[in-house]
Amino acid sequence: MQSTNSTLSTLCTLSGMFVLGVSDNLIVLVSEISSLWLFHAARSAVAMPLIFVLTLLGLGVFRAHRPAMVLARNFFTATALLIYFGCLAVLPIGVVVAGLFTAPIFVLVFSVLFRGQQVGLWRWLAVGIGFCGALLVVWPQDGGLTWLSLFPIVAGVFYAIGAIGTRAWCEGEDAFVMAFAYFLILGIYGAIGVAVLAVFPLDAAPLADGWMQRGYVAPNLTVAWVVVAQAVGSIIGVVLLTRGYQLGEASYVAINEYSLIVFASFFAWLMWGQTLGLVALIGIAMIIASGSIIALRSK
Repeated sequence: MQSTNSTLSTLCTLSGMFVLGVSDNLIVLVSEISSLWLFHAARSAVAMPLIFVLTLLGLGVFRAHRPAMVLARNFFTATALLIYFGCLAVLPIGVVVAGLFTAPIFVLVFSVLFRGQQVGLWRWLAVGIGFCGALLVVWPQDGGLTWLSLFPIVAGVFYAIGAIGTRAWCEGEDAFVMAFAYFLILGIYGAIGVAVLAVFPLDAAPLADGWMQRGYVAPNLTVAWVVVAQAVGSIIGVVLLTRGYQLGEASYVAINEYSLIVFASFFAWLMWGQTLGLVALIGIAMIIASGSIIALRSK
């Protein structure tokens, strides 16, 4: 049985979130000149062979015990991240990450509705806090709620289903197999998007607003290195997070994952000058508090 090392677990988790916080901010460099669909197709084309090579080197196992369940779980996770990366081009990254991290709220709600889990007062209170926090995060400064603002929370719903699937369908599966399936499905999404938009092209909006409307766009050097950096960063982040869960108590690791909001927001400010208003910051704090209560009360 793997021994617990809380200090090393925290270090692995925070390091993984740090890497993802930097790599996710690179999307800004390509969102004005490339396409969401080409990005995913190209990133998967880089990541999947790299994962396979890493398993050949003995760092993981390239065999799924239940392939259909692995694909089902990663369908939901990949769909969540497809929405996530689509939103990164048009919304502040702190808002997008916070929306994705409403997932623990939906995990709890779905577990009660569909799996018969019993939940006490504290965790229902956490759901209420998290829901109010999500509203504050997505509510624009002018007070007008738009459909676009809700998409990060939709990503959180899909991510929650993927999280439930991880526990219920994929126990014992190797992290590298899970990562390979995740990139495979995102690559298929990307290839379908490029193909459909080649046959039925859209009149794409200029700059970042056209990120999701473009199909194939001839990549330049910037797109090439961002795709490679994103692929490598994603694999490093997933491996470090998995190692964190192996070394530490799951509830505390889940809380450490919220550091991604801090890292992503910090680097968005440092690299691109993105800032969040006081209302959004309060909402993010409420989402973090909600997820932390749910994690601790789930022990």
